[in-house]
Amino acid sequence: MENENIELYEEETSILTLTDENGQDVDFEYLDCIDYQGKEYLVLMPAEEISTEIVILEVEPVDDENENYLSVQDEDTLNAVYEIFKEKYQDVLTFED
Repeated sequence: MENENIELYEEETSILTLTDENGQDVDFEYLDCIDYQGKEYLVLMPAEEISTEIVILEVEPVDDENENYLSVQDEDTLNAVYEIFKEKYQDVLTFED
């Protein structure tokens, strides 16, 4: 069953290209979208480098077709979203704390 979860996870991955504050395009692997306290947060991992680091961005809807992704400054929110992500994928991914 664990192998099936890994295969399903791999099939659902996709690459998002975001533009940073310096106008540079950066590729991220989409991991999940987590709902927390009425807001959505993207959980991403840098795609270009081998990394165990993840990035959590708040989704800010602009209109029906567009949204902005904001860096999360609140440490408690970051930790809470990360804990939800870890719990959701505990059987699929290995986490280092």
